[in-house]
Amino acid sequence: MLAAERGAAPNTLAAYGADLEDFAGFARAAGQAPAGADAELLRAYLRRLADAGLKPRTAARRLSALRQFYRFLAREGVRQEDPTELLDSPRLPPTLPKPIAEAEVAALIEGAGRLPGHRGPLAAAALELLYCSGLRASELVALPAAALRPDAALIAVRGKGGRERLVPISARARDAALAAREALGERPRGKAGRKAEGKPAALPPRWLFPARGASGHMTRQHLGLLLKDAALAAGIEPARVSPHVLRHSFASHLLGRGADLRSLQLLLGHADIATTQIYTQVLEERLKALVEAHHPLAEG
Repeated sequence: MLAAERGAAPNTLAAYGADLEDFAGFARAAGQAPAGADAELLRAYLRRLADAGLKPRTAARRLSALRQFYRFLAREGVRQEDPTELLDSPRLPPTLPKPIAEAEVAALIEGAGRLPGHRGPLAAAALELLYCSGLRASELVALPAAALRPDAALIAVRGKGGRERLVPISARARDAALAAREALGERPRGKAGRKAEGKPAALPPRWLFPARGASGHMTRQHLGLLLKDAALAAGIEPARVSPHVLRHSFASHLLGRGADLRSLQLLLGHADIATTQIYTQVLEERLKALVEAHHPLAEG
């Protein structure tokens, strides 16, 4: 089913096979057929994984394989119920953001400016806006052209759940976005690279980052590739750079320079401040490393 209906990759199929085979061995040792296992046996298996020191994330992946296996059996009528419905997933520790350094952000923007043609101004504008306002990738690409005004210090952004918020935009980011708009406006139009004769002039673009796709604006995938190219130009490992990393960097750098959590929550558009509190862990780790590296009594 995974191969034929979902088109799962070979590595995914191998991982599912290994996880299910491990559980099958446990079930047989307990005197049960894997396909007929009950919730109690599954709980015992998860306890064994915990006792063996398996990381919660690995245990959660194995439980995910079991959930899909038993849902498949129930859907196909092999068994009446899905025993995994009664199981709780292992608690996963929050994933700490991995921001890049302030100097690396500056190098990244400089690298973006060196990209050829219109891609240079476009990448620079995207980076400036992501880093100065902490925008999500989906929020950036869907910014309407009207959001950018030469005299506006704030722009309205529609985030998750349709919630709208105002975010500040620096003069530098605004200038970069205006330069990108001008560069895009100078691009050749039409298949022959010029305006078709006898046709009316094109209307101003609806989006700040227009594109020819169905949505009319740049896609998140295109944005991600643009940032990777900027990273290569800056001599930074591309795997370390993404719109999400820029958002994390914005939050972490602000917090490190004294911003309070409530203000950060409003800027990031988090519905719950608990989501914002993850950044305090980043700051705690940094302060801990600072003390361990420089405190006179830290050695030994």
